[in-house]
Amino acid sequence: MLAALARDMASYNRWMNERLYEACARLTDSDRKRDCGAFFRSVHGTLNHLLLGDKIWLGRFLGNPIQVRNLDEELHAEFEALRRDRVGTDEVIVRWTDSLTDAALAGELRYVSVASPAPRKYEMWLAVAHFFNHQTHHRGQLTTLLSQFGQDMGVTDLIGLPEVVRRNAT
Repeated sequence: MLAALARDMASYNRWMNERLYEACARLTDSDRKRDCGAFFRSVHGTLNHLLLGDKIWLGRFLGNPIQVRNLDEELHAEFEALRRDRVGTDEVIVRWTDSLTDAALAGELRYVSVASPAPRKYEMWLAVAHFFNHQTHHRGQLTTLLSQFGQDMGVTDLIGLPEVVRRNAT
């Protein structure tokens, strides 16, 4: 059951990112980079952090950790480059969750934290839940920022994911 949930969360992640980037593309570059007082300052900074966080966690999950200096390290200054990387990363996430099993999720994950370089160990299912929760948290910040620019994201609920709607149609 947990592996199926991870697959739904990967689909939700991709769906929401597609929609967010469509909305962000309607903004000017200066609006995307304007400091709005968010934790990662701007729409661009938050999109960048989301992608960076996903790459950090994927590196851990796949046994190929990436090296970064900090959690707001800029991956791409240009929006379209950030968007292309986001699309590619979302595909990796989907393929990775397609390979997950409940047995793998019952294991553990060991890694060294970026924020405070110390060894960490968590149940794999908890690390995966955190991975998807982190995405949702920052996408919530993005929808708030976008609403300040007059962009309405519409339905953002997991149960609004098109494949979930189809699967649960009566």
